[in-house]
Amino acid sequence: MLRLTGLVLAAALIGAAAPAPLPPSPINAAMTGDLSPVHDPVMIKQGDTFYVYGTGKDKGSGRFVTARASKDLIHWTLLGGLFDDVPAWGKAAVPGTRDFWAPDVHYFNGLYYLYYALSTFGSNRSAIGLATSPTLDPAAPDYRWTDRGLVVMSTSKDDFNAIDPNHFIDAQGRHWLSLGSFWSGIKLFALNPKTGKPLASGETPISLAKRLAPAGAAAPIEAPYLFRHGDWYYLLASYDYCCKGVNSTYYTVVGRSKDVRGPYLGEDGSRMLDGQGTVILSADLQEQQRFRGPGHAAYLSDGGTDYIVFHAYDKDHGGAPTLRISPIHWTADGWPRAAL
Repeated sequence: MLRLTGLVLAAALIGAAAPAPLPPSPINAAMTGDLSPVHDPVMIKQGDTFYVYGTGKDKGSGRFVTARASKDLIHWTLLGGLFDDVPAWGKAAVPGTRDFWAPDVHYFNGLYYLYYALSTFGSNRSAIGLATSPTLDPAAPDYRWTDRGLVVMSTSKDDFNAIDPNHFIDAQGRHWLSLGSFWSGIKLFALNPKTGKPLASGETPISLAKRLAPAGAAAPIEAPYLFRHGDWYYLLASYDYCCKGVNSTYYTVVGRSKDVRGPYLGEDGSRMLDGQGTVILSADLQEQQRFRGPGHAAYLSDGGTDYIVFHAYDKDHGGAPTLRISPIHWTADGWPRAAL
């Protein structure tokens, strides 16, 4: 059987040309401190401090949604967890849910808005919740996360899965929420800018990306993240399988559009609605490759530099999900490049 490297395999799977790899990220080569376990990271900056939030339960505090901080992107300190327990409305909406998944944090209306997912493995009975805080600094006197309840929910009657939320404000000031995992792929909902919740009830979501698969087969796509650069909107999504340690086959794809509602196309013109796009992060799965399954990527622009933050599974430490941050390099025609 022919053995393909992860980068070549990814290109074969989605029909997109894989760009030439960059040298390793200088940030990843230097990072120290509390880097693992970090799953589904999102990064934001308040003042002079970077914060990373991720899926998981902090062993020290027993609280959910882990938080880490750094002044320089290099030295990272675990701050603990944010939430004592899944809110009562979430337990009622999604029976069996025991954790907060895939946090997404943004600042608007004078507050930090943290979206999170509640679900159980293999089910699309899922819900997106919302919490807010005036500050991200746990030492600040007004630090407090207040749960704002349900945002969007999916059930077995829906063709989408309400996990992996991502909030986005477009060039016209309109607020959006992208989400999705497996099923019929990545969806987009219009939000009320005053509440951060859906603009209209019962709205039919807009489809942004999906994987094509035979009837009844898995269609692995998840973890959308929207951002703007120049005149383009960019959509990140993770293809294939996470959460399998060193056997994870996750990789990250990007497409762009002049309209936030799509269609999102790869560098070669391929459509993310056809399960294609351009590979931006992929790992060689040969034995010598240490970090595998790079995915669930997010974006941050700070001080003229753009970053992509993601997790990858560290072969040298039992396949532990580990924080990775890479500067984005832009081609002359506006395509992002990043390195492991």
